[in-house]
Amino acid sequence: MSRIGYRRLVAVALVAGIGLASAACSSDDKKDDPGTKSSSSSAGTPLDPKTKVSITVDCEPPTTKKAERQQWIDDVAEFNKTYPNVTINSKDAFPCEDPAKFTAQLQGSSQADTFYTYMTDLQQVLDAGQAEDISAYVNDKTVPNLKDIDPNVLNVLKDGGKLYGLPTSNYEMGLIYNRKIFADAGLDPNKPPTTWDEVRQDAKVIQDKLGSKGIHGFIENAGGNQGGWHFTSELYGLGGTMVDDSGKKATFNDDNAKTLLTTLHDMRWTDNSMPATPGKEWGDVQKAMGTGQVGMYVGAPDDIPLVVQQYKADYKNLGMAPIPGGKTSLFGGNDYMFKKGSSPDQIKAGIAWINFKFLTPGKGQFNYTRNKADGLPVGLPEPFFFTGASKDKDNQLKAASATIPVDNFKTYVDTQVPVKPEPPNAQKIYTVLDTVMSGVLTNKGADISKLLSTAESQVNSLLAASQ
Repeated sequence: MSRIGYRRLVAVALVAGIGLASAACSSDDKKDDPGTKSSSSSAGTPLDPKTKVSITVDCEPPTTKKAERQQWIDDVAEFNKTYPNVTINSKDAFPCEDPAKFTAQLQGSSQADTFYTYMTDLQQVLDAGQAEDISAYVNDKTVPNLKDIDPNVLNVLKDGGKLYGLPTSNYEMGLIYNRKIFADAGLDPNKPPTTWDEVRQDAKVIQDKLGSKGIHGFIENAGGNQGGWHFTSELYGLGGTMVDDSGKKATFNDDNAKTLLTTLHDMRWTDNSMPATPGKEWGDVQKAMGTGQVGMYVGAPDDIPLVVQQYKADYKNLGMAPIPGGKTSLFGGNDYMFKKGSSPDQIKAGIAWINFKFLTPGKGQFNYTRNKADGLPVGLPEPFFFTGASKDKDNQLKAASATIPVDNFKTYVDTQVPVKPEPPNAQKIYTVLDTVMSGVLTNKGADISKLLSTAESQVNSLLAASQ
């Protein structure tokens, strides 16, 4: 969940649609578009700047986000300096994907030529037959930083060895903590906990030192699909899995899960280092952090500007560490895919735009000098898909224009935890696992083995029904 989970969950509830039904060109339009005719160059070569082609691209920032909207417009103009004959027909959308409308678009083949999706959408798009295989189009000539994109991220956009999308942003779960609370409790804010034993120890120290002021050491979610999402994230950190490779059998009922749940239970009932009421819906733990009531919780980097902007926390007081355990970390993100039936030149133009706007340090979303001038936060540890030289360059550019303290996230950024995507049928699984987290956090006498066994049976049933 988080950058993906939160946005996807919120999107389900939002009434606002993204209005892309009219975005796609009709078949007659494509016949008149020179860019849809067979390209004279091979798929693996970059788009010829002389090629005339028109594409629709969605997820242009809404007018309510003035800085981001103007940046998009400026970037199209900058892109056109290199590709003057490419027409980008931008589609304003917020949220960028409304699940119900997205499904309808796929059914009607009315999505944009270069269309935005969540990383968890690939199977739905493929089932609808609505994505082009771009494997032959993507290489170090068309996407120069391709070698530095985490293979785990690209693998989420592959099926049967074929690549269907390019990432634009992603998140990796970690431990968000309040540096001021750590310091006030006598803990070193530059040495956040990295194991659950350390989390429990530090949470108890915070509770013992600051509990009289209404400050708790840790907070956890237990409802609104957030509990199941956190359970999954935390189990991944210990090296656990949710389902087997076939996607047909639950695998979370193991010793790692029992250890994790026992630790959370004891933090709540033995140490009293958690609030009496756990988070029941999205926003509860963020509010507790933003208002200075808790020392730690598991979350994603995009929570950090939220707790500052909405709950008036100070960036200097917030830090982030890797997910406790550090074996693997749940991740998700956003990407663009390419509409089935697009011409080679339309695919090339879409890839060129995505490369410019989202995959080149110093340009597009990584133009930190511009972001700073526009009053946007600079220094957050996201996107998190670059490795190697691209990661180093991005970190250098980010630090040079940082408006928030990048050193506060150093432990998180420097620790390259292997990533694992959300399980299939994630939201349904999270609903089931909410009951496990709720049982542990609201019932002192909870039978952890029984809670896990019941949840395992329920998840196995829903997995069988989805086959």
